[in-house]
Amino acid sequence: MDGEYFTHKGLQFPSQFYSLDTLSSLENEFQVQDNDVFNITYPKSGTNWMLEILSLIRCEGDPGWVRSVPNWDRAPWVETHPGLEAALKYPPPRLLTSHLPVQLFPKSLQRSQAKVRIIYTLRCPKDVLVSLYHFSHISHVFKTPGSLDSFLEDFLSGNSEKHSGGHSVGWEMLGGLLQSETWVLSKSPVHPVGASSDSTEQPFA
Repeated sequence: MDGEYFTHKGLQFPSQFYSLDTLSSLENEFQVQDNDVFNITYPKSGTNWMLEILSLIRCEGDPGWVRSVPNWDRAPWVETHPGLEAALKYPPPRLLTSHLPVQLFPKSLQRSQAKVRIIYTLRCPKDVLVSLYHFSHISHVFKTPGSLDSFLEDFLSGNSEKHSGGHSVGWEMLGGLLQSETWVLSKSPVHPVGASSDSTEQPFA
């Protein structure tokens, strides 16, 4: 069964997870804190992988927190209603996750940009396409895709699920990002852990 969608500022969002009220509240009212750490990705680009790495950094390598607390509580997806509510109650420093393009992010980000930590994980677009295509087939949240060719056309035009084709470009233009790539994680997961910790000057201290 295809999921239902709504359009917000030209982008499509699955109604089961998102609402206009939550997106508006996040963009206009949510206050980014200087010691926030954001795990930003395009969908199917290593979100949970980086989330686990950042979680271990936050608890100084102790796996107890990671094993006992679900990832959506350790690093809430702020564009969803449950995630936004959890973020508002999260004691600092907060570890937060998002798939949103930069133009829909909280306006308060500009105030904290010099200090807030943003980790952006990139994945080969071809791999993202294939992964998102198959994921859309098994998830009842998304529209069931047609052929891979038509899905590719939507993907390249920016019509694939709520996200614009310029997702990574928009975040890169913001500047001050720590970028990681999934192929680096697969070859040496220790490297991005050290890079994240060093480059963000002990983000969870």
